Amino acid sequence: MSRPGNTTRITDSTKNADAVQKSVEVTEVRSAHGQPRHSGHESDRMPSAADRTRTLVQSTCSAVLMIPGLDVPRTEQLVPQARVVGPDGEVFLLFPADSPAVRAATHAQDDELPAVLEITDVAPVSVPQRIRGRAWVSGWLTCAPGLAEPGSTMVRLEPGELYVDDLWGACSVDADTFARASVDPLTAHETELLQHLHSAHSGQVQELCGLLGDRTRALADGDGSPVRAVPLALDRFGLRVRFVGERCFDARFDFPEPVDGVTELRRAMRALFSAAAG
Repeated sequence: MSRPGNTTRITDSTKNADAVQKSVEVTEVRSAHGQPRHSGHESDRMPSAADRTRTLVQSTCSAVLMIPGLDVPRTEQLVPQARVVGPDGEVFLLFPADSPAVRAATHAQDDELPAVLEITDVAPVSVPQRIRGRAWVSGWLTCAPGLAEPGSTMVRLEPGELYVDDLWGACSVDADTFARASVDPLTAHETELLQHLHSAHSGQVQELCGLLGDRTRALADGDGSPVRAVPLALDRFGLRVRFVGERCFDARFDFPEPVDGVTELRRAMRALFSAAAG
């Protein structure tokens, strides 16, 4: 399982009270792969590591099931057709009945087949360092007969260890905590929403730079030219924007209150854009 390297960070937080209570964090935290990300200190203004992992597992992000010692001619044979988390935190993966993963699980002795589900989250808009995060679910694989249509088979991955390395930071997640975690309510719509913000509201997203104050001058291009603002990630707590220029940095714009769906998100975005237009 991959682990991130050392990071250095430039982190600043500001609370502004206008018509809307805003919280903005500028961060240039760098992962081992150069990805800007959050300072890594969890708070009630960010999703927990368990919630982020659960969201990635139940999202449409690409995933591959890795089984030690299993040699397959094509990696796509180990890509599940669907995945869902059960009530006890187990991860159910759908494969064709003749897939190498199903055969390996069927012939495993004493139900002791180790496996790792690796999930990769790629930003739905074009930005430098486009991979937003990865998650790993390590555990034991068994067949789950009777849960799939003819021609397909469901396998069950019982988590033993989970790990997430994303824009917020990198840490392990306890299996019991993962089982109790929640999926972010915007996950099903995030791709469409970010692409819409980027294509139809790029000017308003660019105006968010005004909420950063003097900090943008320290992080702007060397020749003083403006940086390009790209909406990078959305969750119930806020919007993350990547400012792209000579070097990249992220800014996190918290919503006044966590949102539970698209309707509340629209109100939160209108308040954010109104504050930036000032």
